[in-house]
Parts: sequence; C-alpha cells; structure tokens
Amino acid sequence: MPQRTRLEALADERLSASDKGLPARAAGLTVSEFLATGPRLAEFWTPLLALDERALAHNAAVIQGWCGERGLELMPHGKTTMAPALWQLQLDAGATGLTLATPGQVRTARAFGIASIMLANTLVAPAALDFIARELADPAFSFRSWVDSVETVEAMEQGLAGVDLPRPIDVLVELGGSGGRTGARGVGEAARIAERIAASPVLRLAGTAGYEGSLGHDRSPAVLDAVRTSLGEMLEVHAAVRGLAEGELIVTAGGSAYLELVAEAFAPAIAAEAAESTSARGTRWILRSGASLLHDDGFYHGISPIDGELTPAMRGYARVVSHPEPGLALLDGGKRDFPYDDGLPVPFGVAEVPGAAERPLAGASVTALNDQHAYLRADGPLELAIGEVVSLGLSHPCTAFDKWRFIPVVEGGGSDRVVALVRTFF
Repeated sequence: MPQRTRLEALADERLSASDKGLPARAAGLTVSEFLATGPRLAEFWTPLLALDERALAHNAAVIQGWCGERGLELMPHGKTTMAPALWQLQLDAGATGLTLATPGQVRTARAFGIASIMLANTLVAPAALDFIARELADPAFSFRSWVDSVETVEAMEQGLAGVDLPRPIDVLVELGGSGGRTGARGVGEAARIAERIAASPVLRLAGTAGYEGSLGHDRSPAVLDAVRTSLGEMLEVHAAVRGLAEGELIVTAGGSAYLELVAEAFAPAIAAEAAESTSARGTRWILRSGASLLHDDGFYHGISPIDGELTPAMRGYARVVSHPEPGLALLDGGKRDFPYDDGLPVPFGVAEVPGAAERPLAGASVTALNDQHAYLRADGPLELAIGEVVSLGLSHPCTAFDKWRFIPVVEGGGSDRVVALVRTFF
C-alpha cells in the first residue's frame, strides 16, 4: 500500500476539547472518525467560522478560468488560509504553484509536498537560506524569492557563504511605488538591482515582481491611475531584465482587488512574446490572487472586478448573549473569532442554531467588536431573543483563518451537513 501523504494523514489527527467551535462529543475522535458520524453545523458551538464546499469549488474554477482566458498562470497566495487542503484544491484546479509570505510558511508548504513556491518577500535570514539550499537538492522543487535592493542581494550572498548550494536561487526584482510597501523605488533602481543579481555567483535573475494592491484601497481614479502606472513600470523593468537574464523569466503581480488592470496591462506583452520566434525563452505571467477562493461580504465584495462571478465561501455565526437595552444586542463573537481589520461583520439572518433556516435581520449592523463580543445595533427594536444565533458575512479572508485550528466545511446548497474540517497552520 502506498505511503499516505502528509495531507491525507491530517484525517488521523485527534480532536480535543480545546478545539474552538467543535461539538464536545468530537473530543478524542480523529477527524475521519468524527466526520463519519455525520455531524451537522447545528451542533457546533458559537462563535463559529464555517466554509461552504460548493462555493469554494465554484470560486476555484472561476479564478482559474479567468486567468487561463487571459494567458495568466495562477499561483495563489497561501498565507490567506495557511490550509493545505485549500492549497491542494486550487492546485487540483490548475494553479501552477503557491505564493507565500515568510520562510516559515515555505517550510510548512514543503512539509506538505508543495513543489513550486514563490516567496513574495526577501530571503535574508541565514537559517532560512540554509533551509532553501537543502531543499534545492530536490530537482523537482522550484523556488523563487524577491529582492528590492542591492543590499538585499549582498545579504543573501553573505548568508549563503559556505553553504552547499546545489543550484543558484532564482530571484525576482521587486518594483514598488512611492507610499507603497516594499520594492525598488523607480525603474532605474530596479534595473541597477537586476544588473547586480546577474553578476551574482549564487543567484539567478529570474524576473520581475510587484504588488499593486499596496497602492490603494479603493477604485478612485487616482488609485487606478497609480496602479496602471506601476504595472507599466513593471513592464519596463521586465524589458531590462530580459536583456540581462538567461532562461525562463517570470512577471508576477496581482492581488484580488485590481486583477483586471493587471490582465489589461500585461495583455499586449503576452501577445507580443507569443508571436516571437524565440518563444523557448518566453515569459510566464503569474497572478497571485489569494482572496478569490474565499471572496467575502465586505472589502472584496466592494472592490473585486469579478465580484459578480465569485461568491462568498465563509460565514460567521455568533449567539445573542445579552440584550441590555432597546436597539442593542451583544453577540458572543469578537476580534478573536472574526476578521475586523478591513470591515466589520455584516449581520444577515437569525436562527435557533448555526446553519438552520434563517429569518432576515433588517436594519441592524455590527458597530464594534471587543475581544469576545460584537455590538449589534439598530435604530428601532431588535427582534432577537437571548440564545438565538446571528449569521454574519465577513470581510477580508486574510485575517479570518488565523483565529481557528479546525474550520468546518458544510456541503452547501442549503445543506448544513459538515463534510470536512479544514486544518490551518498558523
């Protein structure tokens, strides 16, 4: 019998009483044993985060198809969920690898056999460089990191001194923008960094990277202009890199907010390179959208250009524990349970238990969160009883998953049957 993969072995993990949200009866059972009992969301404790299996599959197909139609590869950002089962869902749908943010996340992904990884960050810690050097002994492992200064290149070289490096580490020149996050400030500086990488004995110049999402938080004309300008500069850097590098190159951009601008900016270059006779030295154009698998009812619902095609795949549930005055109810879920950094939860309906048929909750909103409470307010009386459960639309998947070790996945389509427990690794 073939050896089970690390992902398959997660089904053998034993649940405990300390696993937030799970029914008490789950303690002591393995994941597979618990799922074999046919659990329903109704028996899970609040506060609770739940996922929808059909919505996840739908979104994975939508974003993969969207990229494919535009000549883009997808390497979704795995930091959003840190959930190997969801990484594998997108790899199975056609993603060509995974993007991650820290060396520790890379180590987790390697433990689950991920063969193609992009570190959307610099790699300068000596211990992390040593780890990557040892992983590169696997010829099937593809790895790339980013650099945004000559000093970063020099730090990598210093960290690799005396390390047995099977092959050079592929690095991409990161271009940033004024007022943004990391990245070289300007095309000229990026080109200078590219020249320095090309001269390195332990690094290989492998392309160009950027993150346009750090340039804005809305769709105002000024933000859209800044994004388009940055993407145009990335293409200028790519032209410089092409003149210095040998072998396959990558150009990568794209969060989940302005992905259509990425596709529009890259389209002419994709078409032009496809027509070149030297296509063997072609470029891979990669989108890194990480929130598209989950989507949301908040920030991405309002800003994503494909909001109508994606559907929210996560939902919160919190119970009414206090009704101290008219127009105010306190729920038992707060900052330790739900994302709040990019929009507060949105109340949708009320039911006796999580996942049950709901009656609408109109005219109410969550106005604040404490550690373990949500303030649900309305201008008029709130028709809520102590003990009832409020379903909540959530905003920003990137800060939703880190609060949970196991997240139940319901079948979807109106069914509250729990078909999986997604394990996170934060």
